[in-house]
Amino acid sequence: MVRFFTYVRNHYRIILAVTLFIASSFLIVYLLPMEGKFRYEYHKGTYWKHEDLLAPFNFPVYKTKEELVHEQDSILRDFKPYFIYNFELTEKRLEEFSRDFETGWKEYAVKQLETTEEQYLINRKFRENREASEQYRQMISQWLNEVYLAGIIDLAPLEKPGRFEFTEIMLIKGNLAEVKEVAEMYSPKTAFELVNNRLTEYIEKQKHPRADQITGFFKEFNINYYIAVNVTYDEEKSQLLKDQLLRAISRTRGMIEEGQGIISKGEFITNDKYIILESLRTEYEKNIGTVAGQLVNIGKLVIVLASLLLIFLFLWNFRREMLYDTRDTLFVLLMVVLMIFAAGITLKYDLISIYIMPFAIVPIILRTFFDARLALFVHVVTVILVGFFVPNSYLFVFLNVFAGMVAIFSLTNLYRRSKFIVTAFMVVFSYALIYMGTAIVQEGNFNTIEWKYFAWFAYNGILLLISYPLIYIFERLFGFLSDTTLMELSDTNQPLLRKLAEIAPGTFQHSLQVANLAEEAVHKIGGNPLLVRTGALYHDIGKMDKPFYFIENQSAGNNPHDNIPFEQSALIIIGHVAKGVEIARKNSLPETIIDFIRTHHGTSTVQYFYKSFLKKYPEKDVDVSNFSYPGPKPFTREMAIVMMADSVEAASRSLQQINDKTLDKMVEGIIHAQMEEEQFNDANITFRDITAIKEVFRERLKNINHARITYPE
Repeated sequence: MVRFFTYVRNHYRIILAVTLFIASSFLIVYLLPMEGKFRYEYHKGTYWKHEDLLAPFNFPVYKTKEELVHEQDSILRDFKPYFIYNFELTEKRLEEFSRDFETGWKEYAVKQLETTEEQYLINRKFRENREASEQYRQMISQWLNEVYLAGIIDLAPLEKPGRFEFTEIMLIKGNLAEVKEVAEMYSPKTAFELVNNRLTEYIEKQKHPRADQITGFFKEFNINYYIAVNVTYDEEKSQLLKDQLLRAISRTRGMIEEGQGIISKGEFITNDKYIILESLRTEYEKNIGTVAGQLVNIGKLVIVLASLLLIFLFLWNFRREMLYDTRDTLFVLLMVVLMIFAAGITLKYDLISIYIMPFAIVPIILRTFFDARLALFVHVVTVILVGFFVPNSYLFVFLNVFAGMVAIFSLTNLYRRSKFIVTAFMVVFSYALIYMGTAIVQEGNFNTIEWKYFAWFAYNGILLLISYPLIYIFERLFGFLSDTTLMELSDTNQPLLRKLAEIAPGTFQHSLQVANLAEEAVHKIGGNPLLVRTGALYHDIGKMDKPFYFIENQSAGNNPHDNIPFEQSALIIIGHVAKGVEIARKNSLPETIIDFIRTHHGTSTVQYFYKSFLKKYPEKDVDVSNFSYPGPKPFTREMAIVMMADSVEAASRSLQQINDKTLDKMVEGIIHAQMEEEQFNDANITFRDITAIKEVFRERLKNINHARITYPE
């Protein structure tokens, strides 16, 4: 038991990584569609390459989506929506009109502003002219009744985008229903125009001596108020009838009996054969998922476990440090699970095409934070997993693997926003190109190409652009570093670097040279140049605490170490690492950059003060830890390169004679001593890499210190 707990304690990170992989497998199985998988692959317009196929059971032949849509459109064009005739509203408005008209006619003259005796007599005659009043009331009432009987309808609920234009409606009047032409009815606007036009024509035709007063009265008396919609849309009944009609549509075009021949080996897959095969596939997958649900899930679990095992083995063999970092492992699995979740939702509800899903987001984001090799491997595994459950699996996998490769190849210089647009365009173009080639091979002509795929690819490219904000979100959530952030940090106008240049100008110049050396080296052996440059620029910021204790910031003949013991001098020199970490965290630098500060001296010894102590006090026992950096040692190739560049650049400043021989000897001696101290044992760097780095350093230092012409005085 003790051994067991000891083993767990020593290997808990790997155990945790394995647990995450297993948990992700179960989650993916849950997210994937529940149906089984049809065993045959086939394409319309090609030849059947499998054995003769007989119907394993009775199954219906389903109509295509296009056929169903056509039938639905035909029914909806003939569909008559229900409207209700409102008797109460009609009677109420006509009664209100008769009452208000009589009152208004009597009161109109009183409202006139003229007060002359002549005008008063005219107004009085107008007010007492009951014959004219009754004539106009009855006439307008008759017109209003006419439009109300015809029906005043509001078609706004049926004028929404995507609805059909109805020429007839089903009008319900009490317990009766009748088909009514929409053209025979009125809208509130046309009803008012009818009454108003008839009234105007009648007044002009009568040539009444008080026509001006009658016209003035009707300008004030608002006939439009008494015109209201009395035929209203009954959405509940209409929708109920519509649903019944749509449900009545048969979704099948016939039946295939068990044992009936479907297709023979080598037979050409026509459109009709393709529809029968698709119907069999649908029923087969549905039945397998229902009848043998648990077995199907076990099979899915085996497939998913095997697929994730490939990712685990890849990390174990090529990126083992990621398995020891729970954050990295969790992020890789999260990308796989999220994409499969989105694909599962798309396949389950079938609301949009699976080709709209931007699977290239996975390699783009992984390429941003890790490397192209890992990004491509994880992308391929993800696409294969999803492809197993989508129709036309080969085309799906081929398209998305190809698009993922294009995304990785085209996405360089990630700190340029325009690159994402270029990458999205390249992905869409690759989708379209490969699909067109495949469609021509399968269909044999351009006329049968389904052009809707190109619209889906365009949407895919648009959705691919969300990778840019996603990178920022993941960067903050997981503490990763993108090239964009590194570009910002490596700008020498950053406040912290400006402060370093002001307080410790020698250290700043030293950091610039280290950054140049390290960047050249990483270009030679491979790695992240931006990361190396940024780490090198900040590696010595701890020297801002006591800048004059470091030789590059000292003036001639003024060395404060001359007046303090060797142990104290070593403590000050060693302390710049811890102080640098403190300053970096205070200024919110990413942990990845802080690691460069912590590791750029590893566990090496401050040789100058250590040897000076031994020389002065040969008889004393010395604790070498008092003269050694606390570490840790560099654990990435980028950190190892910065450590070498730092030591080599600093040593090059102390050379008395600078020539090819002294530079070669200096570079070889320093890096050999670091290797002797096993400073690079934790970094993924080879002897071949180190040899190449030394060659880069020699050439770079020779170029920096080349001979210059002596100008005459």
